[in-house]
Amino acid sequence: MTAGIAELTSAELLACAEALTDVLADAVEDGASVGFVKPLSRVQVLKWWRARAAPVANGVLALWVARDGGRVLGTVQVRFTDTADGRHRAEVAKLIVHRDARGAGLGRALLEVAEQEAAKRGATLLVLDARAGSAAERLCRRAGWVEAGVIPDHTADPDGVLWPTTLFYKRVG
Repeated sequence: MTAGIAELTSAELLACAEALTDVLADAVEDGASVGFVKPLSRVQVLKWWRARAAPVANGVLALWVARDGGRVLGTVQVRFTDTADGRHRAEVAKLIVHRDARGAGLGRALLEVAEQEAAKRGATLLVLDARAGSAAERLCRRAGWVEAGVIPDHTADPDGVLWPTTLFYKRVG
């Protein structure tokens, strides 16, 4: 994969919100469980991305994009906690790769960047969840994440069908 991965500032996030909307819409169209259901409103998704700018600006959210040339092909986020008892942990979220870029190691590269950067910022424990049976779940297992358990009917796919979710953790740093 020749894509470059870079962290976005809040201003950069706002500037590429349309492209991030394209990536998320592609994932939903392909059946990924990423927090949205059909019918998908582009306005709703764009508003959601723009709402991420404030958490990025105040440091509780870090967001990376993978680009090939100017095209955004994927993204991942790390959510940091601001509570005193949780500063050692963070959550990896919204690991999304456009269908055109899947199968070339981009998801793994994004996950590795999230792990490394979270560790640099003081996280020693990462958590994430993935729909059971999904490509995301398989990626987590291959990347050395440890299954903590499965919650039945935890998430709905884009068609509204309930699926179990596998919770994972990984020690970093």
